[in-house]
Amino acid sequence: MRTYYEWPKELLERRLTDQPAASSDVYTYSGNKADWRGIAQSPAYSDMIGEIRTEGERLLQRPIPVLTRENYDLYETNGNRLIYEGLYFERRSRLTSFALLHCLYPDSPEYRKALIDTIEAILEEMTWCLPAHMKGNSFDRHIDLFASETGFALAEILTITEQSLPSALRDEIRAQIERRILNPYLDDRYPPYHWETADHNWSAVCAGSIGSTAILLGIDRKRRAAILHRAIGTMNHYLSGFGEDGACPEGPGYWNYGFGYFVYFADLLKRATGGHADLLDSKHVRTIARFQQKAYLAGNRPANFSDASPHVSVNIGLSDYLVSRVEGEGFAPLAIRAGFTDDHCSRFAHALRNLLWFKPEASRQSDWPSGSWYLKDAQWLISRISHASGSFGFAAKGGHNDEPHNHIDVGHFILIADDDPAFAADLGSGEYTAQYFGEGRYEYDCTGAQGHSLPIVNGRLQAVGAESKAIVERVEQGELADRLKLELAACYPGSGLAALEREFVWHKTGLPELELTDTFRFSQEGGAITETIVSKCPPFVRSEGQIILKGSRHSVLLSFDPQSLEVSIEERLYSNHSGQEEGYYRIYFISKDEASLEKTLKLNFKFQEQVES
Repeated sequence: MRTYYEWPKELLERRLTDQPAASSDVYTYSGNKADWRGIAQSPAYSDMIGEIRTEGERLLQRPIPVLTRENYDLYETNGNRLIYEGLYFERRSRLTSFALLHCLYPDSPEYRKALIDTIEAILEEMTWCLPAHMKGNSFDRHIDLFASETGFALAEILTITEQSLPSALRDEIRAQIERRILNPYLDDRYPPYHWETADHNWSAVCAGSIGSTAILLGIDRKRRAAILHRAIGTMNHYLSGFGEDGACPEGPGYWNYGFGYFVYFADLLKRATGGHADLLDSKHVRTIARFQQKAYLAGNRPANFSDASPHVSVNIGLSDYLVSRVEGEGFAPLAIRAGFTDDHCSRFAHALRNLLWFKPEASRQSDWPSGSWYLKDAQWLISRISHASGSFGFAAKGGHNDEPHNHIDVGHFILIADDDPAFAADLGSGEYTAQYFGEGRYEYDCTGAQGHSLPIVNGRLQAVGAESKAIVERVEQGELADRLKLELAACYPGSGLAALEREFVWHKTGLPELELTDTFRFSQEGGAITETIVSKCPPFVRSEGQIILKGSRHSVLLSFDPQSLEVSIEERLYSNHSGQEEGYYRIYFISKDEASLEKTLKLNFKFQEQVES
C-alpha cells in the first residue's frame, strides 16, 4: 500500500477545533449557514424539491416497514437479498425524505412527526447491517457499509436540524451511534475490520462515514483524533486501489459511491482542522476526480464494465463541488443529474449534498463534449462523439479476469448512440444474491464470458483469474480515428492458441464506424472459432453478409464475410440488478474453416441515421 496521507494522532488532536460542526454551516461552499428557506422558495431547486415532496407524500400514506427476523434470515436460507433490503431501504428513504422536508418546511408538524417516528424505528433495529454482510459476525460489533452510513446520516440530521428534535431523542441518537459505531470501532480488543485494508469502495464508505460521524458529533478531542487517524489510514488503502490513470474498475456508479464518501469526509476533515488536513490536495486524488468526465459515452450511459449499471446518473452536488476544487473538471449536464429516488438505497449523504452543493448558476452543456481517453492502468479506451447527428460512444477494455466486481470480459467492447438500446452491450450487474458472489458467479450471463462480446475458441470461453489477461500492443488516438490492439491468447489456456490479436479501429468522422479484426494463430492444428456479439438491439439479417441492428433513432449495419462465417442468433433473458427480467441477443458468427493454423475474422459496425426496414 502506498501512503498518500500521514497525520499523527497528536498533530490531528492539536489541529481539531473545539466545535467542528456546531451548526449546518459546514455544508456550504462559503461556510455560511445553509439557507433552507431560500432553497425551498427558489425556482432553481423546484424540480429537486418536487421530487422530494412527491416521495415524502407517498411515504406519508404508508406505514413504517416492519423488519422481521424471518425476512432477515432469508439470505442465509435461500440467498435472497431483495425482500429484506427492500424494507430496510424504504426506512432509509423515509429518513432521508423527512429529514430534508423538515429542514425545507420546518413549520410542517407532519414532516417533523414522520421524521421522529422514523428515527425511533431505526434506533430500535436489531442491527443496522445488512444480512448479506454479516457472515457470522456479531450484531453488537459488526460495522458494514450501511451501518456506517446510518450512523453518518443520523449525525448529519442532528447537525442540520439543530435543536428542533426532542432532546431525549437527540441524546438517544448519540448513544446509539456510540454503541453501534464509535465504541466498536475503537475497541482494540478485536482485530481491525476487513474493510480497513480494502482497496475498493468499502474502505472509503465505512471509514469516511465513521470519521465524518466523529467530526459531526464533536466527541472528546482525543477520541476524535484517534478515529480520524485510523480513518485516514484506511483512505490510503482506498486510494491504492486506483492506478495513476484514476480509473475506477468498478465503474462510475461505484466511483460515485466510494469516491463520493471519500470527498464528503475530506470536506468535513478540512473544515474540522481549519484547512490544515486537505485530502483533496493531491495529484492522484485530482486524477481520480476527473474519472467521471471520462467514463461516460453519451448522456447518463457510461462504459459500464464489471458490475456497473448501464445507466448511471450524476450526483450533481458531488460533481459541482469537484468543479470548485479540481482544475480541469467541468460541470456535468443537468439533464443527467440523479433524481431523488434514483438511489434505491436512499443515501442521505448524497441527497443532502445534491441540494446544498448544487450550483444552479453554472453554465452547462446539454451533453458531454466529444473526447477520447486511454486509461493505461485499467486498459480502457473510451471515446465519445457529439454532433448534429447525435451522440455516439465506443469503449473497449483489456485488463484481466480477477478485477473488482469481476466479469469475464477481457477484450470486450460497448457501442451505443443516444437513447438507442446498446448495439454492442454490456449487461451490467445482475441481481445480487449469495450465489452471485459465490462459486456460481460466472454461470450468470451478466458476469460470465457467455454474456460478453468475445470469441469462443475450440469450445472454450475465457478463463477466470488474474493470469487471464490482455497485453496491450498498440494504442493510437487521433482526430479521425482511435485504435486499440490487444493480445488475448492468455485468456484461453488449453485452447491450442499461440496468439489471438484483437484490434479495434474507431472511425470518428461523420456517422462513426467500428472495425473489429481478430487474428487467431494456433500452435499445431486449427480449431473451431465462434465470434459472439452481445446486443440489446433486435438483429435482422438483411442480405448475405449484412445484419441490421435496429435502434429507435439510429441503426447499425453489421457487415461480415459470408464465405468465412455462418450466422446464428439467440434471444436470451437475464435478471438485472433489480431482479427484473431483461432480454438481449447473442449473435454468433461461426467460422467455416477449422483447419487453418492462422485465420483472420473481421466485423464492421457502421452507424446509420435512419432505421432501415
